[in-house]
Amino acid sequence: MRELLRTTDPLTIARAMDLLDGEGIACFEFDRHMSVLEGSLGILPRRLMVADRDHFIASAVLREAGIG
Repeated sequence: MRELLRTTDPLTIARAMDLLDGEGIACFEFDRHMSVLEGSLGILPRRLMVADRDHFIASAVLREAGIG
């Protein structure tokens, strides 16, 4: 898996996941539950991961949408 996006904004992650799902690209959000360790401050970034084979297309989809 390769990192596609890293952000502290949960809305950006949700939008990116929706766009990728619409294109049929599987993705997975890492570090989603890290807020338990940080005290729910939202300072630790979340990462959006995709399969190596999908990284190029997924980057293009997000770039076209103005994300990342």
